[in-house]
Amino acid sequence: MDSEQVDDPSRNSQGPNSSASTVSPTTETARTERVSEPSDAFQALGNEIRMGILDTMLERTDGDGPSRVSFSTLFDESDVDTSAGFAYHLEQLVGLYLHHHDDGYELTYAGERIARAIATGTYTHRVDRPSVELEDPCPFCDRRELEARSSDNVVTIACGDCDRSLLRLGFPPAGVESHGDEFPAAFDRHHRHRLALAADGVCPDCSGDVSGRLVTPSADVADELPAEYDDHVQAEFSCHCCGIELRCPVTLAVLDHPAVVSFYHEHGEDLGDRPIWNVGHEWAETVLSEEPLAVRVVTELEEDVLALYVDEHVSVVDVQRSTDDG
Repeated sequence: MDSEQVDDPSRNSQGPNSSASTVSPTTETARTERVSEPSDAFQALGNEIRMGILDTMLERTDGDGPSRVSFSTLFDESDVDTSAGFAYHLEQLVGLYLHHHDDGYELTYAGERIARAIATGTYTHRVDRPSVELEDPCPFCDRRELEARSSDNVVTIACGDCDRSLLRLGFPPAGVESHGDEFPAAFDRHHRHRLALAADGVCPDCSGDVSGRLVTPSADVADELPAEYDDHVQAEFSCHCCGIELRCPVTLAVLDHPAVVSFYHEHGEDLGDRPIWNVGHEWAETVLSEEPLAVRVVTELEEDVLALYVDEHVSVVDVQRSTDDG
C-alpha cells in the first residue's frame, strides 16, 4: 500500500542581511521506561482479590476513559474482611495496573487492557462451535460447499466439495460466542481490519512498525493450491516489535487502495460486501519479476480493467486503467 509522510516544518525566508536569528527545531524522542519485569507483572495478577479489583475498576470505566474509584468503594465491592488486608492487595496493583491519586484509583493503560482481556475470556475461555454453512461459492471449485467452524478459538473456512482449507486464523472467544451463527461475518470484518492495518504499516496486535514483502507460499499453502497457481506469491507483513507475521494473497493487500475502492464504487459495488475468502473471480495476479519479486494485480468489471503494479515491498508503484473504448 502506498504511504505518504508529509513534513511541513516552519521556514525562515529572511534574507542574508537580516538580523533575526534562525532557530533550528528541536527533535524530541519518545522516552521508554521499563516499569516491571514480565514475571513480576504477571505474578501481581495471581490472586482472585486483585482480579476482583480490576473487574470493579473496569465496570466504572466509561467512554471518556478510566474513572477514579475511592478506596472505600473498592473495599466494599470485595469479599475481604479487613481493610488492611485489602490495602495490601490493592498496593500490589499500583504502579503497573493502577494509578493512585489523592481522590482514588485509576486504571493504567496496561490495567485496562488486561482487565478487558480477562472480562472477554481471551485467556480463560475456549469456544468450539459446529460448522456454519456459507452462501459464498468456493473460489477454487465454484461449488457452494463452504463452511466455517471454530475449534479452540481458531476459525477455519473450508470447502466440503474440494476439501480445501481457505483460511485458518485465530478469533477471540467473545467473537464466536457473542455473534452466534453470524460469527463468520464478524470473523471476516475482524481480519479485514487487521490486514488493512498491517498493510498500512501498523501492527494490529501491538501497533508497532510493520514492513511488507512479497514471498513464495509455504509448503502447506502450496499443497492447498490448484496446479495453475504454481507461480503464486503472497504478501507478508511482519511487525518489528512483537514479531507477528501475516500472510495473504496480494489481492487482499490492495483492496483498500483508493484506485480499487473508486473503481468498484463507479460500478456500484462495495468490496466490503464480499468476504476475504472470496472477493470475486474477476481478480487475477501475474508475477512480472522474480528478482526482485513484482506482481501485477488485475480486476475487470464490465470490460473496464484496473491494473495495479506491486513491488517487492507490497507497495503499489503504478496504476493503469483501460476500457473497451480505450
